[in-house]
Parts: sequence; C-alpha cells; structure tokens
Amino acid sequence: MTTAEKTGDPRRDDRDFDIALYGATGFVGRLTAQYLATAAPAGARIALAGRNSAKLEELRAELAAAAPAAANWSVLVASATDPESLDTIAAASQVVVSTVGPYLTYGLPLVEACARRGTDYADLTGETLFVRDSIDAWHDPAVASGARIVHACGFDSIPSDITTFLLHERAVADGAGELGETTLLVRRIRGGASGGTAASGYAQIVRAKENDDDAEQVKDPYTLTTDRSAEPEHGAQRDDVVVRANRINPSLKGWAAPFFMAPFNTRVVRRTNALYGWKYGRSFKYSEAMAVGPTPVPAYALSGTLRVLNAAAAAVPARVVERLLPKPGTGPSEEARLKGGYTIETYTTTTSGRRYVARISQIGDPGYNGTSVLIGESALCLAFDRQHLVADGGVMTPAYAMGAPLAGRLAVAPGVSLVVEPA
Repeated sequence: MTTAEKTGDPRRDDRDFDIALYGATGFVGRLTAQYLATAAPAGARIALAGRNSAKLEELRAELAAAAPAAANWSVLVASATDPESLDTIAAASQVVVSTVGPYLTYGLPLVEACARRGTDYADLTGETLFVRDSIDAWHDPAVASGARIVHACGFDSIPSDITTFLLHERAVADGAGELGETTLLVRRIRGGASGGTAASGYAQIVRAKENDDDAEQVKDPYTLTTDRSAEPEHGAQRDDVVVRANRINPSLKGWAAPFFMAPFNTRVVRRTNALYGWKYGRSFKYSEAMAVGPTPVPAYALSGTLRVLNAAAAAVPARVVERLLPKPGTGPSEEARLKGGYTIETYTTTTSGRRYVARISQIGDPGYNGTSVLIGESALCLAFDRQHLVADGGVMTPAYAMGAPLAGRLAVAPGVSLVVEPA
C-alpha cells in the first residue's frame, strides 16, 4: 500500500513524492529540511528541489548523517525561470512546499503548476499583493483541480490564524456565541528578520509605489476576502494604532504598540472568516498589537518608526535600499537562533460577553527555527492528514485548509505550546 493510499486520497495514488521541498538549500529551506528529516513518518517519500543539484546532494548527505532515512530522499532540479521544471515537480508530488521568495518575483509560476496539477502547495509569503494575485489568477482553477493552495504557513501567519480559529472552536463548544472584538498581543518576541523577509517586504513596497490600485489594495483591510461587498463595515481598522492594554483585556496592564506584521496577518485572518462563510461572526473585528511596557512612550516611538521606515523605503532609490537589506538566503548563527522565541496571546470577547485567550509560544527564532516547524508541520498535515481536511481546492489560509488537524499537530510539536482558556 502506498503512502498516498494511506492518506485516503485516491486521486494522488500515482504520485512519486509525498512532499517536495522547493528552495531546500536556502537558509529557511535547509532548516525546514532538517525538521522534516526528524519529524516525517517512516516511509515518507520526500524530494529536495532547487536550482543546483550538487548543493541538493550535499544537503541530502548532511541530513542523512543525522537521520538515515533522508539518504533515500530524491533530488529534483528546478527553477522559477523554467516553468516546465516546476510542472514536473507538481506532477510528481502530493504536496509542494516553497521557501523561495520574494514570492512576488518568483512565486506565481509554481502556484500555477500546482493549481493545474491538483497538487497541494504551502509557502511562507507575507506579501499581500502576491496572495491577491494568486487568488485572482488561480483560485478557480485550484477549486476545479482540488489543489489546496495554502499561503502564509510560517510565523506569517499561523500564530494569528490558528489562535483565532481555536478561539472560535472554544466559543462554539461552550455555547458562548460568536467572536467579537479579537486582538492578538505579542507578549514576547526575540529574533531577527531574514534576508528573504526583507526582500519580500521591499518588493511589495516598490509595487505599491508604482501602481495606485495596488497601493489601495494594500490599505484595504479586506483585500484578501472572497467577496468585498459581503464584508461588514467596521471602519478603517488601522494597523498602526497605540492602545492601552486593558482595552484588549481588562486583566492587562501597560500599553500596546502596532505589530509590524499586522498589515498582512490581519488580512489573512479576515480571509479565513470569509472562506468559512463568516462563521466567526458578523461583529468579528480583528487587530494585532505588541506589548511594550507601562508607559505609552515606546509605543508611540515604535509606531512613528514604522511609518518613517515605510515612507523611506518607498522614497529611496531601489539600488540604495537593496544594498542595505540583508541578502536572501542569509541568517543568524545557530546559537543566536536558539536564543530566540516568542509568546503570543490572542484575546476575544464573544457576543455573549464571555472572554477567552489562546496562547501560542515557540522556542527558537520566529523567522527561522519557529517558521521551519510551522511550515514543516503544515506540509506533514497536507500530506498525511488528508482524511481529516474539510476544505478541498482553492487558494486558502492555514486555518481554513487545515484547521483542527494542524492545531493538533502544533500542540505536540517540539518547542511549541498551544492552549485556549477563559480570560
């Protein structure tokens, strides 16, 4: 019996690989490969994919030294500039995972290949415009083929998406009504931005600068929704507001500043609600913030800094910015990564007045070690939990595509803590 048959998806019984990891020799790709080597079930058929066969074979040898099963993994040569090679990967795999960004530059051809072939796909994008492009071009073909195209499977945006999903599940189980005001609060974070993340953010800034329609899309709180006209109107829903923490939950003290990932994460969570037919509720209102201490000064300083940086990135010539950004494929040392981590609490007040909090924390730099676990478990969920996945085809979010099965995996993943309780 093949691994595909064990997953209960006969449409893909003839695929050669359960998971193909594209961009395996990049910084985050390598960490993801290392995670899969230890976390994948026995007999998992995994392929390492990228542009350079020698580097891929070198990586396979390194992995096999620690996890002997990786010696049997395959190597696939492919490039974003060679659509035929991407189609070959999609045709041979049940799931393709991409760590190759900026996705605005390199991502859409692989999405196309997977949507056409009915192959599930997961990536690490934090680029609103890329996800919007993916929806516009490939949602309907993916629905037709049964491909689950799942964006934002790293620190962007699984903590946001899964904690909100779990709050809804708890409220339903308790008969507590729908979700109302819901806010993610970053209580602790330590880590650095990867070169790929910086390049992705800058690519979006440049495109929005060059196109007024794109600039408006980035600003729209519902730009990733399924139907803009069906969304409730809650006003501007700005992502740069400074608030007292007790407005998020009465038990909290001090102040909260804007969270720099909110402009993307909030759109992902709102798309999840729309994909589910707005089951979180018509009064559901979502925002994100970061705890900064007992006085408002750091909060306003951080808010102002973020505005200045965004304005500067749009105004400074590209050649100057590109010299200042960390290079894609680079990252901190293992020692520095292991010192990183985060704790996030997502608070909600339901329509019945009940209050809940979902807490997620991880050991390790969020953008590197943390993200490799999140996308690694997403890949394993798509490949091996198919019989438990409700959604079947389209451009999706993590919580819509994988929901409870992914939450169950994360709750027992190494270095992860995930709980929901009354607040």
